[in-house]
Parts: sequence; C-alpha cells; structure tokens
Amino acid sequence: MNLNDLTGKKAIVTGAAQGLSYGMAEGLMEAGAEVCIMDLNPKAEEVAKAFCERGFRCSAVVADLSKDGVREDAFQKAVEALGGHLDILVNGAGVQRRHPSEEFPLEDWDFVINVNLRSVFALCQLAGQTFLKQGSKGKIVNIASMLAFFGGYTVPAYAASKGGVAQLTKALCNEWAGKGINVNALAPGYMATEMNTALLDPVNPRYEAITNRIPAGEWGTPDDMKGPVVWLASDASDYINGAVIPVDGGYLVR
Repeated sequence: MNLNDLTGKKAIVTGAAQGLSYGMAEGLMEAGAEVCIMDLNPKAEEVAKAFCERGFRCSAVVADLSKDGVREDAFQKAVEALGGHLDILVNGAGVQRRHPSEEFPLEDWDFVINVNLRSVFALCQLAGQTFLKQGSKGKIVNIASMLAFFGGYTVPAYAASKGGVAQLTKALCNEWAGKGINVNALAPGYMATEMNTALLDPVNPRYEAITNRIPAGEWGTPDDMKGPVVWLASDASDYINGAVIPVDGGYLVR
C-alpha cells in the first residue's frame, strides 16, 4: 500500500499559474490527484491546458481571491469543475510589497493582508464546510514562510500575514482535527522563484549572505515543495495536524 497515492483525490491549489504553487499542483497530479487551479493570472487556463496535454486531469478558475464575493463564487466553480467533491485545499496564492515600515502605505498593507491571510481563512472555512457536509475527511495545506518565524525587513505586512497563517493553521487544527480534517502549513525557505528575482541577483549582497546560511548550499525550487505537499495531502500524514513545517534546506536552524 502506497500511503502517498492520491489517485482519485480532488484538489484545489491557489496561485498555481506559476512559482511554488505550480510545483505543488504538479506534484499532486503526479501522485494521482485531479487539480483545479485558482489564480488571478489568466495564464492559469493555459497552464491547466498544458497539464491536460501531458495526461493529467486539470482545470482552472480565474478569479481575484482578495475579493470576498468573487472568491466564494470561484471556490464553488472549482468544486463543480472537480465533479462536486473536494479532498484537498492548498492555499498557495500570495503577494508581496516592500516599503520601509515608516512609509508603508495602508493600501498595500490591506492588499497583502487580504490576499495572504483573509482569503486563506475564507478558503479554509469554505473547504471545512465542504468536508463536513460531505462527511469525509479533508486535507488543508497552508503556505506560511520563514517570516512566520522571523520579522523580515521592509515587509511588515507580509510578515504579519504569514505569522497569521501559522497561527490560523494551529487554531483550525484545534477545532477540526477531531472531525477528520487535517490543517497543516509548509514554511518555504529562500526559493528561486519570481518573487525573489531581486534577491537572486549575485550582485545583491544579500544573495551571498542568504546562500551561505543555507546548510544545503543552494536555494530551493518549486520541485522541492512536491514531496512535502503530497505527504500532507495524503493518508501518510493522517496524525499530523497543526504543524508548521519548514522546507528550507536547513536555513532556520543555522
């Protein structure tokens, strides 16, 4: 028996038109799941089509997850695209804004909090309601960050949102673990994605400082998220709940 087999499972992955969420969606499909991508980027439809051409079962719903009414409608469309059933939710969508804290615009604060925290809670709530209505167990995987542990620099909204995701994960575990719902979070370290383009420039002094701190000696990639997300979405992790798991090449413990 392969406890990591996701054949027949139905999953929603937000933000999967690119970056880490793309890798996680791909990993879930490689393990046998059917995935619906939810993303603001219209590219999501092309991504889903490309996955289908590779033999996977994938669909897409394009929506602005920062808007309450739009988000709920998009969730229902995604469940419908999956045949009316849901087993897995991966909250991978996230945004970043950088300003010195004394100059940080409140509109940017609201935008980051709405996408990274408010929408995560709302989607967890919708998924929880769906799992309970179905009478089936469910898996929720939230995406925290190293900034759930550290404060960061010039990113107060992002740090607050990811700290909130970590605490939200624990709070939902307390209420739902006894009802067959697992809520865990992955905390990616420094990853070679579009969000970190500036940091990946070798001319940037922070690139060398960060790389030297990673015991693995290199930055992560979307592929490095596949194993952890499949594990948390599968039967192999049924007794894991409320955990915030670093995926960072050892950065956190250096």
